[in-house]
Amino acid sequence: MTTIIPLPESEAQDKIAQTYDRIKDMLELDAVPEPFLVYARVPPFLQDFFMNFKKFVIKEGKLDPLMKAYLGLSVSSLYRCKPWIDFFDQRALKLGATEQQLQEVLAVAATNSMYNTFFKFRDISGSDLFEGLPVGLRAHTFTNTSLDETTIELINIALSDLNACKPCVTGHLAKARSLQVKDEAILEAIQCTATMLAGVQFLNSVTP
Repeated sequence: MTTIIPLPESEAQDKIAQTYDRIKDMLELDAVPEPFLVYARVPPFLQDFFMNFKKFVIKEGKLDPLMKAYLGLSVSSLYRCKPWIDFFDQRALKLGATEQQLQEVLAVAATNSMYNTFFKFRDISGSDLFEGLPVGLRAHTFTNTSLDETTIELINIALSDLNACKPCVTGHLAKARSLQVKDEAILEAIQCTATMLAGVQFLNSVTP
């Protein structure tokens, strides 16, 4: 396994040092979060990730920053990336989330993966037999938390995309649209998700 040692702020020079300063300004932090120190060993990746992260994960757009933090937490939990889980925990709390809501986000993400597993199997099994059989899986988590329906559906769309469950993506898209969620907001949720997938995958692949 290739291991990358983080590039400390004290050793950063030129464009990387400038990017570190921009990251701290953007996040209003005194120190650069560790994932960025790892990404800095591959400067083009650091620049790509920083620009995408700023636009699609941090800045308010069609989605508010808290919704984006929930998506970041969901992606990080799916891939068990503790540095990013911790980052989005703290960011969401700073943006007004409660500990209970963060726990509910993780529960919704886990429940979604359960359904993705079932419906993806039924979709790719190549048999109509399973279409006629009951799902049989309880998922009251989707309707019994303090999270609003839009938040739940955007999390479900994002993770269903990552889990490659076509019928789940289709179903949750329809539900989101029935809640008057604009297509531009759904697209931004996927852009946020895609950005964090890149960051999480790179970090997981090069750190012990």
